[in-house]
Amino acid sequence: METLRTVYLSELRTNVEHLQSGSLITTDAPTDNQGQGEFFSPTDLLAASLGCCMLTIMGIAANAHGFNIDGASAKTTKVMGTNPRRVVEIIIELTFPHNNYSEKERKILALSAKECPVAQSLHPDLKQAVTFIFKE
Repeated sequence: METLRTVYLSELRTNVEHLQSGSLITTDAPTDNQGQGEFFSPTDLLAASLGCCMLTIMGIAANAHGFNIDGASAKTTKVMGTNPRRVVEIIIELTFPHNNYSEKERKILALSAKECPVAQSLHPDLKQAVTFIFKE
């Protein structure tokens, strides 16, 4: 079953519709690649997908083990390479609010982040640098 429908608008922009919900995302080429940089670029979405996926899978794991990560956040940095132009590294800083996480809970979060489907789908040459920060 079709999941997304993408239409090229013009001026290096696309609209993507999530068919189940009707939600729309507009993309734009980045300013360093002939775009206006007014919306997410496709590679921005790739990087964002990794952070979103990690938080989601960690949330599922936390729920299964009786704790929560409400308010956790991800700061994401995308690093581009050349020849060919591609994402070479995604740096993610995961920050968790003060919640007195036990060592077991911290291990559960670290393991579940690495197992998220996006992380597992990316090419092994794409470096994933992930840092966990637990506020005390």
